[in-house]
Amino acid sequence: MLIVVAPDKFKGTLTGAEVAAAISAGVRQALPEARIVTVPVADGGEGTLAAALECGFAQHHGTVAGPTGEPVRAAFGLKGVTAIVEMAEASGLDQLPGGVKDALGASSFGTGQLISAALEAGATEIIMGVGGSACTDGGAGMLQALGARLHDGAGHELPRGGGALSQIHAVDLAGLDARLGDTAFTLAADVENPLTGPNGAAVVFGPQKGATQAQVEALDAGLGRFAQALGAQLGAPRISGIAQSPGAGAAGGVGFAALAVLGAIRRRGIDVVLELTGLEAALEGAAAVFTGEGSLDTQSLDGKTPVGVAQLAAAHGISVYAICGRNQLSTEQAANAGFTAVRSLLELEHDVARCLREGGPLVQRAATQLASEFLAAAAATP
Repeated sequence: MLIVVAPDKFKGTLTGAEVAAAISAGVRQALPEARIVTVPVADGGEGTLAAALECGFAQHHGTVAGPTGEPVRAAFGLKGVTAIVEMAEASGLDQLPGGVKDALGASSFGTGQLISAALEAGATEIIMGVGGSACTDGGAGMLQALGARLHDGAGHELPRGGGALSQIHAVDLAGLDARLGDTAFTLAADVENPLTGPNGAAVVFGPQKGATQAQVEALDAGLGRFAQALGAQLGAPRISGIAQSPGAGAAGGVGFAALAVLGAIRRRGIDVVLELTGLEAALEGAAAVFTGEGSLDTQSLDGKTPVGVAQLAAAHGISVYAICGRNQLSTEQAANAGFTAVRSLLELEHDVARCLREGGPLVQRAATQLASEFLAAAAATP
């Protein structure tokens, strides 16, 4: 019996590889004769690089500017001419010194430096995983790192950070790295938000990055000014349309800069990752798939990893079992999403602190239970 294990991370607790190892151990306990293939996956945000490294991408390290300018160690993945640049590596919340948020000063500059490093390594196709961003700068910092210059009304160059965009008057793209024009970019993003407005990057995600209400309003206005300045360079109707398009508000507006300036094509993150990892090929002949992530809820239905895995497996007629920390889906929602059964760690251990502390053993236990309940009889049949 072939079992495919394809989970995402349990954010803040277990990496995708650790979840896969725990599920595999649990399944092995119930089905000692089973052949188990692990394919850690992600939804295009945090964990995308780790998933790529599991399927043959080489890890390249470098030192870049963190979200508030301090040097941080970051990595990208490279396989042939295809690079994986995960924004969280350089400009993520986890890279903030001491975890202190800086809503106005945080910048995506380091992400641009990672892209530059990927170009230096020979990449001509770059997949951008955008999740866990610490900044709301519309991707201005990323463009600055790639050679763009932003000026205020007096012609002075602007400092980094979303707060500075309130003073933007002009954007000079003449110094952009010429290699960008020969590079195909993919924006792996599930976020549907536009750049500005009530559903924009600042209003919806700014508070998560430490912005007060006044700062949210300032950031939103600054993003609008940035779009206007870019429009003066690249055509106002085109840039205005991109600014209000789904995904422009991803990662504090980095989606906007990627779409407008880098010419990126936006794709659902899980689709990109499933393609990279070759999960569909791994499903050939599988009897069941085990997947999971930290929380299953209604947001999971919009292209998060477990549902993406379930949809792919369902197309092949394969049963899917999900393990999560917390399950907020109804039985009907879970079934409609493609899950044969769902087991949450909170069903096994009601103490949240213990769930976080003992995540690995609990995931293993949940996998053993599911395999015993749903698959052991079939495995025993000659």
